[in-house]
Amino acid sequence: MTFMGSRIRANQRYHQTARELARYSDHQLNDIGISRFEIDAIARRQYDQ
Repeated sequence: MTFMGSRIRANQRYHQTARELARYSDHQLNDIGISRFEIDAIARRQYDQ
């Protein structure tokens, strides 16, 4: 896979992760130790390397 291909795939995974976490209720997020305002940073940190 090319560099651009891997960056595109990482971006797709970031968006998928952010969407999935956004679907959780505040209670569910709290259970896993995440607050709603952290979703973007957590999703980005996983794939932005």
